[in-house]
Amino acid sequence: MSEEQQSEVKEPTCVGQFLLHLEKERRLSPRTVRNYGQAIRAIAQWLKENGWDGEFGSVRPAQVRRYLLYSQDKGWDRRTLRLHFSGLQTFYKYLRRQGLAETNPLTGQALPKLEKKLPKFLTETQMKKLLDGPTRLLAKGDIDEFQALRDRLSMELLYGGGLRVSELVALNHGDIDLGDGVAKVLGKGGKERYCPLGKVAIEVYRVYRERYAKGQGREAAILTNSPGGGRLTTLSVQRMLKVYLREAELPLDLTPHKLRHSFATHLLDRGADLRTVQELLGHASLSTTQVYTHLSVARLKEAHARAHPRA
Repeated sequence: MSEEQQSEVKEPTCVGQFLLHLEKERRLSPRTVRNYGQAIRAIAQWLKENGWDGEFGSVRPAQVRRYLLYSQDKGWDRRTLRLHFSGLQTFYKYLRRQGLAETNPLTGQALPKLEKKLPKFLTETQMKKLLDGPTRLLAKGDIDEFQALRDRLSMELLYGGGLRVSELVALNHGDIDLGDGVAKVLGKGGKERYCPLGKVAIEVYRVYRERYAKGQGREAAILTNSPGGGRLTTLSVQRMLKVYLREAELPLDLTPHKLRHSFATHLLDRGADLRTVQELLGHASLSTTQVYTHLSVARLKEAHARAHPRA
């Protein structure tokens, strides 16, 4: 099909309605909505090139199987492929609820299994070295006091509260309850939860607020690019972390999310139960949290192998 012919084919109205449903009703992140839209448009383009009539309700399982083989032949990795088809599954569930498809042609499709990769995390010793980074750079004169306090607070909140980086940058002063030592966090799907932050994070926040945000209202952003400036972005936090990873001589491929992994792993290592960690992380499913038990078991096995005479 030529580019001219493709441009003449209008996107079915149901696609736009579905994406709006994800955004407004399910309140999924813009990135997820975009990825689902790309998945639908990709299969629609392939279907059009293979004689499709333009009705999603007419798509048959055999066509989906051919599209799956086509995607694998293009070299898509397993994770991308599964995320792509997850978006299509969600789309067809929506179409069936709306009466726009009688069956789901993705049902029963055998997708390649993911390799089990345990999430990376920092040890408690590495974590302390990372958190001390702003103090060391301040002593060297490489950063000013505002930046040192703000960056220390950012990392303390990520690690002390187990926050996602998107949750971190969205925090306002009114979300912190100093009396109870918790933060009200708006997580995935617009779900609120309360995260205990720990004494250290709360104390760093007290000092930061007293020195640099004393006159700020409840709706003002906690983390800003300068005193009274604009809200930090997730990209800013990612770049900031690289500075302190380098200072602490830690792998530069570690992301802010690895501080969340470290939070969960250290809780379980010190005896927290899985249900509690699930609630603290804001996971909808316990199975998502269970990966951290594998981390703890893996560490126990390593210790056993190093120390036991029969290992």
